[in-house]
Amino acid sequence: MAKRTGEKYEAIIEAAIRVIAEYGYHNAQVSRIAREAKVADGTIYLYFENKDDVLISLFSEKMGAFIAEVEKTLEEIESPVEQLKTLIRVHFEHLERDPRLAIVTQIELRQSNPEVRRAIRDILRRYLDLIEGIIERGIAGGHFRKGLDVRIARKMIFGTLDETVTSWIMTGYKYSLLDTVDEIHRLFVRGMGQ
Repeated sequence: MAKRTGEKYEAIIEAAIRVIAEYGYHNAQVSRIAREAKVADGTIYLYFENKDDVLISLFSEKMGAFIAEVEKTLEEIESPVEQLKTLIRVHFEHLERDPRLAIVTQIELRQSNPEVRRAIRDILRRYLDLIEGIIERGIAGGHFRKGLDVRIARKMIFGTLDETVTSWIMTGYKYSLLDTVDEIHRLFVRGMGQ
């Protein structure tokens, strides 16, 4: 298997996003992804074992880059309350900027097989840990109440972001995700506050 880097690899990942967003995961044939990437069908198998591997790799690449962006941005912010607001903003910015990626991550990943979902869950863990870190720093700094169940708070935050983006997609992008940042942040901070 070829190294998972380079122009062809990137072209296949980007083509997979476009094809899966347009046709759905189950109708996204490897040959269609190859055509969209302008590579031979067999080239995909130099980089990926199968279509599931393409989806897992796509999520890993995009989620990894997104998490790195969030981590770098949060390093510059001291307050956990402001870190939380920034996390919400960057999450929404990232998906609003690329609606096709939003369709793939919010809709199509959930329709994949259990093996894919397990692999994606492992990748997602790093993001959930990032959210938990913000909550823990907020508790330690007195911004969020002592005794707050970090796991429940993390589920509430991630679940709200997830549902907001899914709803945005399902309603045809009728509003800006970024317009919801302040209100969602306010709800979180009041819900977790002293």
